[in-house]
Amino acid sequence: KKKTVSFSSMPNDRKINSTAACISLMLEGCELKKVRSNSRMYSRFFVLDADMRSVRWEPSKKDSEKAKIEIKSVKEVRVGKKTPVLRSNGLSDQFPDECAFSIIYGDNYESLDLVASSADVVSAWVMGLRYLVSYGKHSPEAPGTSHPSLRTSWISSVFDLADLDKSGRIPVSRAVQLIKALNPGMKTSTIELKFKELQKASERPGVEVACDLFVEAYCELCTRPEIFFLLVQFSSNKEYLGVKDLLMFLEVEQGMEGVTEEKCLEIVGKYEPSKEGREKGYLAIDGFTRYLLSADCSIFDPQHRKVCQDMAQPLSHYYISSAHSACLLEDNFWGRSDISGYISALGLGCRSIELVLWDGPEGEPVVYTSPSAASCVPFRAVVGLIDQHAFTASAYPLILCLVVRCSAPQQRLAAQCLRKTLGDKLYLEPPNPVASYLPSPEQLKGRILIKGKKLPPSCEDSEGEVSDEEEGWELARRLGQEDQEAPEGGGPRRVRLSRELSELVSLCQAVPFQDFESSRRGQRYWEMCSFSEVEAGRFANECPAELVSYNKRFLSRIYPSPMRIDASNMNPQDFWKCGCQMVAMNYQTPGLMMDLNAGWFRQNGACGYVLRPAIMREEVSYFSANAKDSLPGVPAQLLHLKVISGQNLPKPKGSGAKGEVVEPYVCAEIHGIPADCAEHRTKTALQSGDNPIFDESLEFQINLPELAVLRFVVLDDDYIGDEFIAQYTIPFECLQPGYRHVPLQSLAGEPLPHATLFVHVAITDRRGGGKGHRRGLAGRRGRRVREYTSTKATGIKAIDEVFRTATQPLREATDLRENVQNALVSFKELCGLTPAANMKQCILTVSTWLLHSDSTPSVTLNLAEQYPPMEAQGPIPDLLRKVLTAYETMIQTSRTLIESADVVYGKLIQAQQAGMDFHKELHRIETKEGLRGRKLQKALESFAWNITVLKGQADLLKHAKAEALDNLWQIHNAGQSCGIGRNGSASPELSRLRAPLEPIPE
Repeated sequence: KKKTVSFSSMPNDRKINSTAACISLMLEGCELKKVRSNSRMYSRFFVLDADMRSVRWEPSKKDSEKAKIEIKSVKEVRVGKKTPVLRSNGLSDQFPDECAFSIIYGDNYESLDLVASSADVVSAWVMGLRYLVSYGKHSPEAPGTSHPSLRTSWISSVFDLADLDKSGRIPVSRAVQLIKALNPGMKTSTIELKFKELQKASERPGVEVACDLFVEAYCELCTRPEIFFLLVQFSSNKEYLGVKDLLMFLEVEQGMEGVTEEKCLEIVGKYEPSKEGREKGYLAIDGFTRYLLSADCSIFDPQHRKVCQDMAQPLSHYYISSAHSACLLEDNFWGRSDISGYISALGLGCRSIELVLWDGPEGEPVVYTSPSAASCVPFRAVVGLIDQHAFTASAYPLILCLVVRCSAPQQRLAAQCLRKTLGDKLYLEPPNPVASYLPSPEQLKGRILIKGKKLPPSCEDSEGEVSDEEEGWELARRLGQEDQEAPEGGGPRRVRLSRELSELVSLCQAVPFQDFESSRRGQRYWEMCSFSEVEAGRFANECPAELVSYNKRFLSRIYPSPMRIDASNMNPQDFWKCGCQMVAMNYQTPGLMMDLNAGWFRQNGACGYVLRPAIMREEVSYFSANAKDSLPGVPAQLLHLKVISGQNLPKPKGSGAKGEVVEPYVCAEIHGIPADCAEHRTKTALQSGDNPIFDESLEFQINLPELAVLRFVVLDDDYIGDEFIAQYTIPFECLQPGYRHVPLQSLAGEPLPHATLFVHVAITDRRGGGKGHRRGLAGRRGRRVREYTSTKATGIKAIDEVFRTATQPLREATDLRENVQNALVSFKELCGLTPAANMKQCILTVSTWLLHSDSTPSVTLNLAEQYPPMEAQGPIPDLLRKVLTAYETMIQTSRTLIESADVVYGKLIQAQQAGMDFHKELHRIETKEGLRGRKLQKALESFAWNITVLKGQADLLKHAKAEALDNLWQIHNAGQSCGIGRNGSASPELSRLRAPLEPIPE
């Protein structure tokens, strides 16, 4: 990979860690590019006046009094390309988003659009300007005055406690330990170096430090500028967050619902280190940093830490965490069998374990993989271990996959051992012949199922012959234990099976796979097939829709190719996308594939069962695993990911590079259906120490969110040998929006202490972010041709007539949704926000402009009405007029959607149900119409497509209505809290309307 060069022009030793530092940089001045409305850029020198009342620039054709902006006239400071000038096509590719910012000023809301040499310079100007805009209103004291801040007082009190003899000085070694204790993860050498620097600068060398030097060292080492910048954005006094500020941050940025002032005080009490802050309800920078790093602010949705999915569906509707050769700690053929591997796999929530039984030297069966007798494990010991640990991590059923390679007498011993050891846990009830699907994980809680071969009903002897599975013979061949009597003509190999072992198999009877048509006609729901990854891979590529359909009723187990003698892993996503439930992984082999497996099964309380996407479970649905675009009826979502910084990154383990410094970059990868697989990387952070700043925005389109996994990988650009630093893998559905820390892990999946990535997540059509929109919508709205989803002809006249009735409702549903969507995007853009912003942020932004005006608010929200109009009080500037027009369009389109949705929804569901009435008769109609071969396949596909489209579009309309109601609720809520609302409380009618529609039955 190419090395990339940082374009930061800020001195490395200069850390912007306080508003004073920002203002100091602005007083010195620096070069910025001024962007004009004709898209031309001019370099100018910008500086803050000594009296801190205006920003000037030179050279300028205007006289010096006109080439300036007064701080008191500033309405807003925007970061990124958030004005029409900066968004214009001629400029969009010339500089990164994070290097642009705009100052909105004056009664006419003009914009001064600027581009800096780096994101650091932008942060300094934006932070300083925002401070001065608020400082003019809130604080009588200039920055950097003698009054000690909340933070300084607290750090001084920590110093006083360590100053045992009250001499006003403490040993450097104790000072280092103090800072290390307050900031675990920071290197001792970094702290020692900082003290040496400060002692040298203040000409006070020695083995002791005074309080002022300790405070300075702490502030320089422990202030993360990116978090300080965030605090300044939300703080009403710029030094700490009050309860109202924190509440605003949690609701608006973090997407949290129902936050109370009591909850905010609880957070302050838990994380604010200073006694004064806790008493007054203030969260200063250290407390705020601690909170953002805590488990309470995790990127992983806490709902998924416990079982949160419907566990009453048939077993075939879940992905099941499965192990292959779980007992091995090294590779397949030379590793020693070790019993602790089973404990480890079961502890990770694994719910399917493979046991290959061989004849043991003592007359008892054993589990082993090497010809050496010393490396075998008695089957009895393994079963005892399973009995002990089967349900420690998960209460849901455990499936033991028995591959029998031992003689009938030893099989009898194995069966006796299973019955005696596992007792009532063994599930032995015969399958219900009138049922169509397997029982659910909920019904099978605490039970152990045996997967294996079963004697045919015609066999009445104590043992008989059954066809064997391919799995395990490759090993036998390599170990010289292959049964020499392979059948002539290449037919299936036969093995002897004892009745005792056969009787233990109930719901997971192993049968050979013939073809999909035979399975559709003759396979019973309790029978299951195992496929080698090569065979399953061929089906996944050649007939993915048939494999998905097969997996709706039957369990399938995919095992690794026997060619993987190094115990490497296949990519489980290749088979999950086709609905295969049990993809057997070599748990002992770390790497990307095991990261995906471990990350995926972290959801749903890590119970080892994950409900498959609805589109793969419904009896009639159209889904092609190899789709290259969005799926019918599944709303595509956009993931806006900003990788801000890294903390305490270790050096790559196998790296031969000299020195301690890493030059890291971050790769964000999406794994899922082929249409979703993508990878983006940040630039390399050069010479950044352990805490690099990336400050880079990445974007992904996700077409099937329920199957997508996000993986962060941190790599070293300055490596010799090994570039891997850390990784973290998380299911897309478990992501929490807002500012989050990613807890990094090693290659083997173990947590790396204190190593994190700081990111911002916005997912469109999730709280904490806006609704999904198509790429390029903002720039080319006028020219875009609207795409309508339509039904497909099946070639059966009666059925096609039913689906034709849905043509108009489908168009209406699309129009209702897209009209609201376009209006929302326009309104957000005029507010200077991204499409990922929520309605509350929009109203707060408008209120901020108005409150920074000298006059009373010139625009108000009339909250007495259910659809609150935004009303101008007297003449208003052009920008505000445009905002009002966009708001009015948004309210009107939302109203039309809310009032029309139920009728259109009803028509779509009516057509869908009329279509489903034909489903049971489909085979009779096919025969009558004489459809066969390709025509029949096409008719079945079109029928499934139509049912999926109608249900999907009805679902989308239902969600759009719920979201429009939620936007109205946010407008009422924000209008009340920010002071531009009038005439009272949120409409009670609104609360009633917010109740969601009933979900459509599968």
